[in-house]
Amino acid sequence: MPTPPELTDRERQVLEAVIQSYVETAEPAASRTISRRFGLGVSPATIRNTMSDLEEKGFLFHPHTSAGRVPTDLAYRVYVDSLLQSPVIKTAEQVLLGEGIGGASTAIESILRRAAQSLGVLTQELGVALGPQLDAAILQRVELVRLASDRLLMVLALERGFARSIYIELPIEIADDAIGTVGAVPNERLGGLTLFEIRSSLAIRLRDAEAAGTAAELLNIFVEEGEQYFTNATRSDDAAVVLGQTSLLAEHPEFATGDSMRQLLAFTETPAHIADVLRRRSPQPGITITIGHEHGDPRFDRFTIVTAEYHFGSLSGVIGVIGPTRMPYRKVISLVGHASRLISDLL
Repeated sequence: MPTPPELTDRERQVLEAVIQSYVETAEPAASRTISRRFGLGVSPATIRNTMSDLEEKGFLFHPHTSAGRVPTDLAYRVYVDSLLQSPVIKTAEQVLLGEGIGGASTAIESILRRAAQSLGVLTQELGVALGPQLDAAILQRVELVRLASDRLLMVLALERGFARSIYIELPIEIADDAIGTVGAVPNERLGGLTLFEIRSSLAIRLRDAEAAGTAAELLNIFVEEGEQYFTNATRSDDAAVVLGQTSLLAEHPEFATGDSMRQLLAFTETPAHIADVLRRRSPQPGITITIGHEHGDPRFDRFTIVTAEYHFGSLSGVIGVIGPTRMPYRKVISLVGHASRLISDLL
């Protein structure tokens, strides 16, 4: 992203006031409103001139038929990077978030579902959670289960209670004892490795394994096609994305018109696209914030995504919220950060 133009102290004050006003009211901010609400110690005319300068620099724009101005994506970026006060979560919000995420079930799917719902309610945005990437998951054992004469189910038991299942189509009928024989080989040679290590070296690790009869044929299938099986095991699907209540977003003024509501519904009905955007964002310690056009995807131009990674063992996933670029950033950042810590503690 290009370096934003430098701001004077007055421009920074006025820009912060405009953003705060617009976030709170969803109405374009006029100079008199800023002068009256924020007590900047200068006249409305001076504020108006400063707002004009900010517009020329790309931080504000005039909506049509409005005398006020609205922040641009660039304005929000400067705001979260250099103007925003340190986020502090309120005690009451800590309690509510902790109660919402905690629960009887400690399965990660349940925890993520509760976290997405709770974050959505507390921020009035769309809570979102992404299950962990399994490349770094350690394989504990492999089990082969016959489903039909020409079909097997390979179950991968991973660390932390995760499991992945892969269907294997067989070109010939394999005897039950051959399935047992071949099933022992990956347990002996692949157990304790990460799925990434297995994918990268599977053929080498299995190529000198010995078997006879149909067991040899099944083993050869693993040598030739096993990399694809384990690739499928690490490929996340739509079910790995957990969304909170879309209705919370629908209440924002940004989605009051029929066209904007249709865009919102289309957006939330494609979880695979949401998962893809979340995974393509560069992870960093703490909070990651992507605003509007920064996503590089026109479907997300109207949205800000605020996320943090949660960790357990060698695995990590994402928790956060999606909302319009007009967002109470300080509150959202504090809640997302706290949610990531709570999830990590629970896991």
